[in-house]
Amino acid sequence: MQSFRRLNTITGWATFVVALFTYAMTVERTASFWDCGEFIACSFKLQVPHPPGAPFFLLTGRLFSLLALGDLTSVAYWVNMVSVLASAFSILFLCWTISMMAQKLINKPESDYTFGDTLVILGSAAVGALAYTFSDTFWFSAVEAEVYGMSSFFTAIVVWAAFRWERIEDEASANRWILLIAYLTGLSIGVHLLNLVTLPALALIYYFKKTTKPNLKGGIIAFGVGMVILGIINSGIIPGLPSAAFVLERLFVNTLGMPFASGMTAFFVIFIAILTYAIIWSARQKRVVLNTALLSLAFVLIGYMSYMQVMVRSGYNPPINENNPSDALNFISYLKREQYGSRSLLYGPVFTSRPVDQKQGAAMYKKEGKKYVVFDHQPEYVYEAGDEMLFPRVYSNQMNHPQLYRQMLNIPEGQKPTMGDNLEFFFNYQLGHMYWRYLMWNFAGRESDQEGAGYLLPWSSNSNLPELLQANKARDNFYMLPFILGLFGLLFQYFRNRKDFLVVLLLFFFTGIALQIFLNSPPSEPRERDYIYVGSFYFFAIWLGLGVMALAEGLREYMKADTMRSGLVAGLALLVPVMMGAKSWDNHDRSDRFHSVDFAKNLLNSCAPNAILFTGGDNDTFPLWYAQEVEGFRTDVRVCNLSLLGTEWYIEQMKRRTYESDALPISLEFDNFNKGKNDILPFYEVAAVKNGIDLKQYINLIKSNNPAVQVPLTTGDMTSILPSSVLFLPIDKAAVAKANFVPANLQPMVQDTLQWTIGKSDLYKPDLIMLDIIATNNWQRPIYFSSTLASSNYLNLKENMQLEGYAYRLMPVKMEGAQDGYVNTSLMDKNMTTKMFWREMNNPKVYYDETYKGSPVLSARIAFFRLADQLLRDGNKTRAQQVLDYSLSVIPDTTIPYDQVCSNYVRFYFETGNTKKALEIAETIARRADQNLTYSQQSGRTFGDTNSDLYSLQVIVDACKSAKQTAAAQKYEAIFNKHLGAYQG
Repeated sequence: MQSFRRLNTITGWATFVVALFTYAMTVERTASFWDCGEFIACSFKLQVPHPPGAPFFLLTGRLFSLLALGDLTSVAYWVNMVSVLASAFSILFLCWTISMMAQKLINKPESDYTFGDTLVILGSAAVGALAYTFSDTFWFSAVEAEVYGMSSFFTAIVVWAAFRWERIEDEASANRWILLIAYLTGLSIGVHLLNLVTLPALALIYYFKKTTKPNLKGGIIAFGVGMVILGIINSGIIPGLPSAAFVLERLFVNTLGMPFASGMTAFFVIFIAILTYAIIWSARQKRVVLNTALLSLAFVLIGYMSYMQVMVRSGYNPPINENNPSDALNFISYLKREQYGSRSLLYGPVFTSRPVDQKQGAAMYKKEGKKYVVFDHQPEYVYEAGDEMLFPRVYSNQMNHPQLYRQMLNIPEGQKPTMGDNLEFFFNYQLGHMYWRYLMWNFAGRESDQEGAGYLLPWSSNSNLPELLQANKARDNFYMLPFILGLFGLLFQYFRNRKDFLVVLLLFFFTGIALQIFLNSPPSEPRERDYIYVGSFYFFAIWLGLGVMALAEGLREYMKADTMRSGLVAGLALLVPVMMGAKSWDNHDRSDRFHSVDFAKNLLNSCAPNAILFTGGDNDTFPLWYAQEVEGFRTDVRVCNLSLLGTEWYIEQMKRRTYESDALPISLEFDNFNKGKNDILPFYEVAAVKNGIDLKQYINLIKSNNPAVQVPLTTGDMTSILPSSVLFLPIDKAAVAKANFVPANLQPMVQDTLQWTIGKSDLYKPDLIMLDIIATNNWQRPIYFSSTLASSNYLNLKENMQLEGYAYRLMPVKMEGAQDGYVNTSLMDKNMTTKMFWREMNNPKVYYDETYKGSPVLSARIAFFRLADQLLRDGNKTRAQQVLDYSLSVIPDTTIPYDQVCSNYVRFYFETGNTKKALEIAETIARRADQNLTYSQQSGRTFGDTNSDLYSLQVIVDACKSAKQTAAAQKYEAIFNKHLGAYQG
């Protein structure tokens, strides 16, 4: 017995060491894209990230950041190490969990184990744990500062603790484990809510242990109790307690005239007193179950108390303070994630539904004077009969979602979706594309890192593939060996131990399919969402490990010697995770990747001192926050995210000074942009200002709620409008001259008035605030728009924008016909060649996935393209070639393959006289485009972008014709016509 336990312990720690080594060697040294920059910045200074926050993760990250010992460039590495360590511990507890389940399948005392039994149990545990170590999704989350690595740790340790509790016979000792589980569950709330969905399955473990003869009815009741506990924590505790406290808060403040926060304080004092008394009373009355339940609640609350950090830190108004949850109102909104809206799950409208009426929903409060007052109500929309359906899956009418629904489901324009369409989308897309595909990525193999890539089957060949697909480091075929092992383990556990099988099945279901049902995925996402289902993959890895036992048992008839059979099966099965690790290392190694932060610095360095920079998405905002908050880089630039500029709390923060950046020039007051106010300003042309309205006058009319720019809604309320499609703003030439930012050659073109057609589309709150900033700024501060923004975010002002790198500067000079702005060659040349960072971008050994090949690299190559193009237009061929050569040296094809932007380099090199380089680039791009298009036509699967490949071929053909390269033009035109005909046909 002691020998087995010692070996079990050693095996667990061995898998931990392997995982720790793997993740520590491949961890990113700086802030990755997406949420990582925000989490690192918020960990370093204990700020408030997006709802519902991750306070325990941030507190842990703060402790780890101290290990940087003052080296600000190492802070990101140490916060990333939180995920590394948490993920390695997840592997440790996974190994021990599989071992416990495998022991049950052996079904005999440890003292009777043969060496063969020990080998097969520990082999199963090691194989399952190591396979999960090298699984695509878990490895990805383990090497960056995201919450999913730590969330997996809490899932792993809670499930392990539940099965460990099951083995303890002494009730008093066992109850301590229940309290540990409760405390860990409370702590996990401060990381991510995913861990809570394990509770219904854990309730079954409790039922199976406490009941000698379990039955279906009892199991259903136990499961129901688990669901109730989940509901109590998810709805009753997390947002419920603060919501209940606010009821008492309103009573104390509005009725009793007491100061703000007095009711909240009283509520929590009363609540804690009642809970304490109940615990003491239940102990004295020897109500063991009640006492354990109350203590568990207390321990959940103790863990949940990490959220106090959110309110405390928000009260200090840090630079990153999303939702400003410093008081009861905002804290409740923060916990409920109200800024993200809601999705219908059981019954609701579909994408073709249009509201016919609107009711007043829940009241929305604000502080006014010394009271809380209702300033509006949340809208509740009413739809016509037949416009709603049960289990609505095709619900989203945002962005291009309606067109995607129709395209995916072949729904003609004007026709409503049926329940059949609804279910087809659910099974094919939500379960197939957004869950099953991800499961197979991890346990069968991944086609590539291209967005929407499928999974690989054992017979998927690497022959006759486009060279870029063959060379794609994320193309890893596991020949379905991990998946098949998982199926063996699933069936083996089903026949040997139905109780544990049901528990694992529910855990697998709730962290996967049930989660997809709850999330109700729309037809497109900003990125792949496999990381959400990492818990489901964890529980499949349990079956994968048990598959080793299944194989060993299956060979019993053919190999009688237990030790030989177990050793052979375990040894061969270990080759599966070894293969997974060997194949996946190159596309998970981020150790030399820095361009997420360099991209942020390049965007900031595109701006003049004390600039205002409008950005759009996560990847052109969060890395900038990291660069400023952690490394202190260009803190004079105020980054203004347009996705957040529609919220009242963010606008208020923009009106404060931060570091070296003064407050933004926003003249509108809080009541002009409070929640629900001026969210949309519909275009409604007014004859009196049809030919244009003064922008400053318009902002002042909005500010004073003047009826001149308002119309009544069907509800009777008044709403502000956009009364003209033309706006004008008188230019203060003295202020422009004083600022001295207009180049000498453009100074004669400075206008008296900035006049432009903004269009007849509705304005949204971010547009209104941008217009206010432009009107109020009076050219005092440089205003920039990131080149990564959507075209609608430029307010139709491109003809008044000067490109200076990765950003456009608003200018008092208009270039007619410059639909994409105009280039300041001297300034842009200086910025692009002397102020930009390109660490390891020319290293072909470094892995750059589609995120890097997208906006970061495109921004760089488009900037170099625009600069070279303008230099050629100016007649400076020598400098144009130098810029082109420099761009290809810092971002070469060997690291980031040529894209459609680079196809324009062919013409440029012809014009500079470097025909050899032009033809070399043309041949490379054309060959790859031909391969991609041929593959798509023959296989029915798309690699690359069809339109981009055709565009590149057309550009190359035109360039060769212009350069009188007849043979090359004919060659590439034949390729172009062949594929164009195929797609048109």
